Amino acid sequence: MQLNFDLRGAPPANKPPLKHEEPVVLTVTALTRKVRSLLEDRIGNLHVEGEISNLRKQNSGHIYFTLKDAGAQIACALFAGQTAQLKGMDFCDGVHVRLSGQLTVYETRGIYQIIVHRVEPCGVGALQARFEDLKKRLYAEGLFSLDRKRPLPRFPRRIGVITSPTGAAIRDFLNVLHRRQRGIEVLIYPARVQGRGAANEIKEGIRFFSEDAPKLGWNIDILVLTRGGGSLEDLWEFNEESLARAVSASPIPLVSAVGHEIDFTICDLVADLRAPTPSAAAEILSTDSSEVLDRLSQFKSRLGNPVTSRLQSLRAFLESLRRTALFLEPHRVLRENLLTLDHMSDDLAATTEARLRDLTLKLSRHSRAIEVCNPDRILTGIRHSLETSSSKIQHLANACIVQHSSHLKNLCGLLKALNPTASLERGYTITLGADGKILRSAKEATQETRLTTRFHDGEIHSEIATCTHSPKPSDLS
Repeated sequence: MQLNFDLRGAPPANKPPLKHEEPVVLTVTALTRKVRSLLEDRIGNLHVEGEISNLRKQNSGHIYFTLKDAGAQIACALFAGQTAQLKGMDFCDGVHVRLSGQLTVYETRGIYQIIVHRVEPCGVGALQARFEDLKKRLYAEGLFSLDRKRPLPRFPRRIGVITSPTGAAIRDFLNVLHRRQRGIEVLIYPARVQGRGAANEIKEGIRFFSEDAPKLGWNIDILVLTRGGGSLEDLWEFNEESLARAVSASPIPLVSAVGHEIDFTICDLVADLRAPTPSAAAEILSTDSSEVLDRLSQFKSRLGNPVTSRLQSLRAFLESLRRTALFLEPHRVLRENLLTLDHMSDDLAATTEARLRDLTLKLSRHSRAIEVCNPDRILTGIRHSLETSSSKIQHLANACIVQHSSHLKNLCGLLKALNPTASLERGYTITLGADGKILRSAKEATQETRLTTRFHDGEIHSEIATCTHSPKPSDLS
């Protein structure tokens, strides 16, 4: 869009100005207001697309930022009444957005800007996308792992700082460091901290402190990489992959203090420690001198009071010993102790003799008791009793055997007399039926068909033809 306007406020004209007309002189305020009116009247409301940078949120609720693309940038302001639309939106540096608003001029500073009315996200900006991609790759390799981060020395003696020697960051760092703890030596390696090629200079600083400085006798305890805050573009050299790998490979523990608290770079994530600001880095690496002196005083008291108390106690003890009779009259004390020793020796001898007499009497009583309970005498008595009992048992056993033998003979004679075979030897016989049972009467024989008669020397078998039986004496009468 081509804009033609007359600073005096007259409409454009193709005629050349009068040769002798006096120039119109405007104040800065008047000029700025004319520019503002021209921009608001000729352009006014517009829609523009770009990437957010240098985002700042004020306590009042207003938000100020820069909208940029590859070739230019413009300031923007989003007032507190319009920020409700940002709820749920990722509104931060690097985000690509489409804005609706009014183009105007901020008269106080003489800059043109957009008063934003509406915001729509369009995606992540190119630099932010590169940042996130590199962050993911290095995280996957383990360069951000807490296990590889090294502890910092508690009391460093020499610190190497890589930064711009003319920047505010090094002044803040040195002021805080020397105010808190004097005596720390600081070596500064000058390097650019912004713009193309700054990452290579910073890498060279890391190499110098790691390789060349020890050869010169400068053994560095801690490295500090620092600069002030800025936009994502200003800090981009600290997001270069080559610098991140150099920081990770540094043999010296490294602290990254780049930007302000809200600024984060890849170097912050790879370093052994990230400090939010240069001043905070100085506070972390130093110890407050007054605090150290106070602690040393406390240690001195904690160590000195017990020793002093112990010494006083020993002095009092020695003083009490010095006032005793042993130190004042040693000969008298020695004589008294010798007399006491003599008395104790006499008492000991008398007590020993009395004790020996008692023990002798007790031993004699025990000896007599043992004699009475002599096992040989007891065994002799038991043996005699056993012999007497054995003789009595033998005599009783013999008498019992004789008595039972006589009784057995009588029983044998009776048994022999009652034996049925004995009657057969005297001429008697025994008649048996067919079933082998003894027949006791002639009536029983009539019922049998075959008889067996047993003699003492054999048997005769017979059959019954006729059976008669003798009448009983009662039948004859």
